[in-house]
Amino acid sequence: MDDKVVLVTGAARRVGAGIARYLHARGCKLVLHYRGSRLEAEALADELERVRAGSVCLAQADLTAAGAPERLIAEAVAAFGRLDALVNNASSFYPTEVGAIGEADWDDLIGSNLKAPLFLAQAAAPHLAASRGAIVGIVDIHAERPMAKHLVYSVAKAGHAQLIRALALELAPRVRVNGVSPGVNLWPEDEVSFDAAERARIEASIPLARTGGPDDIARAVAFLLLDTGYVTGQILAVDGGRSVVL
Repeated sequence: MDDKVVLVTGAARRVGAGIARYLHARGCKLVLHYRGSRLEAEALADELERVRAGSVCLAQADLTAAGAPERLIAEAVAAFGRLDALVNNASSFYPTEVGAIGEADWDDLIGSNLKAPLFLAQAAAPHLAASRGAIVGIVDIHAERPMAKHLVYSVAKAGHAQLIRALALELAPRVRVNGVSPGVNLWPEDEVSFDAAERARIEASIPLARTGGPDDIARAVAFLLLDTGYVTGQILAVDGGRSVVL
């Protein structure tokens, strides 16, 4: 896989960093996108460069800004001369209760979870077609069953899921497009979305009796990008069975 060049959005921390580490271990060259987490992105790039020099570059962008997706794709292609895969991982997440939803919430949550993945895919499509590449989008099991008090996020992820299926149709046969749908992977860093009691209740309901980790998601992403050539338009739930009991 030494010649595979993968752009991972939101790669500096949490699940994005886990995906980056796993793909790098599989031999991929990486373009690591970040928005504000510069120090974490630089630390991750240094870590991976120590393993294999010349295999990682960084790219900063606010993906909700006009023209940013197109500039990011151009930068990714310029870094290594080609692009084989795109992982649409970058995401905003926070509650939006009906009656208190503002346009800024809509622009941010729809922008990062739906608009940016569309325009990134559109800009990347000619390059991915040239290499018979692939796209994987990180969705959410709540794309199908909305999360209470997270209306805009749920709508955005539902849109991303449909985007994956539509792109699979539009970009076939040269580009495959699939999704990974996490359940409880890493808890949000705030205590607003899920307090301790709610976390305990959810964890107790998961059939596999544990929350997931970044490596669980990363392995699924790698499978869809690298290990199969005859899967497209599919969304793989990696949730320990949680979607079965929702």
